Amino acid sequence: MSEIQKIKSQNIRQLSFAELQEFFLTMGEPKFRAKQVWEWLWQKHAHSFADMTNLSKELRQKLGDHFYLPALRVGATQYSSDGTVKSGFKTHEGHLCEGVLIPTEKRHTACVSSQIGCSLNCRFCATGYMERKRNLDFDEIYDEVVLINQQCEKLYGKKLSNIVFMGMGEPLLNYKNVLKAIDRITAEDGLGMSPRRITVSTAGVAKQIRQLGDDKVKFKLALSLHAANDTKRNEIMPINESNNLKAIIDALNYFHKQTKNEITLEYILFNNFNDSLKDADELIKIYRQVPADLVNIIEYNPIEFAKFEKPSEEKVAAFMAYLEKNKVNARLRRSRGKDIDAACGQLANKN
Repeated sequence: MSEIQKIKSQNIRQLSFAELQEFFLTMGEPKFRAKQVWEWLWQKHAHSFADMTNLSKELRQKLGDHFYLPALRVGATQYSSDGTVKSGFKTHEGHLCEGVLIPTEKRHTACVSSQIGCSLNCRFCATGYMERKRNLDFDEIYDEVVLINQQCEKLYGKKLSNIVFMGMGEPLLNYKNVLKAIDRITAEDGLGMSPRRITVSTAGVAKQIRQLGDDKVKFKLALSLHAANDTKRNEIMPINESNNLKAIIDALNYFHKQTKNEITLEYILFNNFNDSLKDADELIKIYRQVPADLVNIIEYNPIEFAKFEKPSEEKVAAFMAYLEKNKVNARLRRSRGKDIDAACGQLANKN
């Protein structure tokens, strides 16, 4: 079998630049063709070989004979009254994942998914009630960012300033693709974004948090904590049964020692579950064991499957005041896009 036959029907974006050069040399084409195609794939964001207009029709045909280009497409798009935009992205085989553009005065953030569905079954999250179909490939995650950035430029005249991996799925259970996507997003011959403007959120996969430290990643890390003792956390986040709080705390300390990167704790308030001052005390204890820069206290967004409710404004204010009194750097994060099911915990392909 020839080398060309071996790579027939391969996703062209899975090739490295060196492999793309090798392909063109094997075809008897000059090496500079690889640079042209690479730019179309990663900087000009071509979604088909027909888009590559500085290549001859014959060469585009040859590329189509040997490769395919399974780019994400925007399906339905919903616009919130607060400016948030939720998009359903369709994969080449028809699966859907969701991404959200969140504009504020100071920043324009893309919230992206890493999996189609999720396997963690968190009790408060709409995605947790879905079946995990598969991981997103690194180029599909890249496409999400590209498409949301295009929306941002069109609607707000600005490029994205930040990316958060807080959409559908657990990023650390799709470790290689998430890191490879971030590599392309931050590369000079990609989107050229600073890794300091990227946050990966995890429900707490201790082994992979440690791996992030070993890999000396440069992006920020957020832990979806939501309960500050193992009993309560087991109840709402089954992953805690195999990754308890001690294991996660140890892993976060290891990650910080290796990288010195920023860590945020995320804590959704649920009425009469984790919103008492005793719960706040337990949260403070964890905050003092982890080199966290910030605790994000998040407004709960009810979903139809779950029994949880949002606490009263008075309870939220008392919780925040207690954290402040105890010198915790905490911020109350108001949800965006609730009217289109685009807020935290609401993504479930309902659009």
